[in-house]
Amino acid sequence: MFLVNKLSGKTGLFLLLALSLAFGALVIFNGIVAAALILVILIGPLVVYSIVVFPAFGITVLLVMAYLLFYIMRFGVNFPMGTLMDGIQALLILGFFISQRKRQDWSIIKGPVSTMILVWILYNLIQVANPTAESRLAWVYTIRSVAVVMLMYFVFMFQIRTIWLIRFLLRMWLTLAAIAALYAFKQEYIGFSPAEEAYLYSDPGIADLLFISGHWRKFSILSDPVAFSYNMVVASLISITMLTYVKKTWQKVLHGWLIVIFFMAMLFSGTRGAYVLIPAALVLFVILRLNRQVLIASGIGALFIIFLIFVPTTNSNIVRFQTAFKPNEDISFQARKNNQKRIKPYILSHPMGGGLGAVGVWGQRFAPNSYLASFPPDSGYVRVAVELGWIGLFLFCMLMFLILRQGVNNYYTIRNPELKTYCMAMLMIVFAYNIGNYPQEALVQFPSNIYFYLAVALINVTKRLDKEEQARIRLT
Repeated sequence: MFLVNKLSGKTGLFLLLALSLAFGALVIFNGIVAAALILVILIGPLVVYSIVVFPAFGITVLLVMAYLLFYIMRFGVNFPMGTLMDGIQALLILGFFISQRKRQDWSIIKGPVSTMILVWILYNLIQVANPTAESRLAWVYTIRSVAVVMLMYFVFMFQIRTIWLIRFLLRMWLTLAAIAALYAFKQEYIGFSPAEEAYLYSDPGIADLLFISGHWRKFSILSDPVAFSYNMVVASLISITMLTYVKKTWQKVLHGWLIVIFFMAMLFSGTRGAYVLIPAALVLFVILRLNRQVLIASGIGALFIIFLIFVPTTNSNIVRFQTAFKPNEDISFQARKNNQKRIKPYILSHPMGGGLGAVGVWGQRFAPNSYLASFPPDSGYVRVAVELGWIGLFLFCMLMFLILRQGVNNYYTIRNPELKTYCMAMLMIVFAYNIGNYPQEALVQFPSNIYFYLAVALINVTKRLDKEEQARIRLT
């Protein structure tokens, strides 16, 4: 109101006109960078305040940015977007502690899953003193993608307090996934944008990975085909689960079409590791929700998958899908097995591993001459074993086991049908990511790393909301 009163006169209008001309000139001469800076100056303080004070808004911003991060970067924005994501997470953590002053609730750090997450974070923190680590700087650059991201679990656990917010987040999740899937259709049938083509031809190594049998693997708005395909899988699992709950015909049709779109977009990615995830997750689904309708639907789905596996075709996407179910004929799968066999003695002789960030980009940057710098892990579990040792691998597997056990227990004890459905969807997502973490690194890249811990948190949030609802019913 102060600004409105001061700028409503002739002087104010002249000032606004001058600012508009100045902003226009900056955009003309400096392009999108100037436009981004102007937006930051104008709305940045308001957004920062809203993220801290209004947790639902902050969580929404984080989830949307996690999906759009790499798409924005391809526009040529010369800004450390990873640091921006760290900043949003830091603001959410700040908002968490401020909320704790108003409504203290430390029960979120109790329970087997929360305790194990804290143990895992602590183990990663003490890796800075790992005597076999070749570089401490690699730890500095890697720890933020481990510890900070996992702290989002506690933020989600504390701040998601209503079933309405869960509905909103899942609808937003499916909407973002649908946008990504449709963009992949655009890449497949229309082509890449100039910015995407510049990226594809910027490094010969990119073409080696993405150009297979005369066909480009699609990555949509995400970082790479692996991240894209895995996100199509988990979105499919949400819609598959929702089909068992929704009652209206248009809702069933909508989720049915979404499943088809997500599945086809996944094929465009050419990621064989993703193809087996939906059938694997459906096995868990059938076991937990065994009834006549599920058996019939699962049987139809199994017949369709078997048909795709054995049908003669010249379509490169379907051919690559078929090879995923014949791993012994896959050269890349054999190469992974050989790499794992080669690194096994190192893992057994280094109980704490070679240090966080020892392999991959940070290992090549900070310790290029080390033994692990050139080792391709090609698996989330192998990376954990190499960097954090067999102790770290044991802790990581224990964490995943406790999450899955908690999900199964919660599913069978939740009474509210809607919350039960959401719990099942999140359990299937966690299960699929765990399987997908073997052939690929499934949990290290945006948006999967953020959404995975959202799914873990919702497994427990649904149970808490159901308890509160049952307590209200007993009181009435």
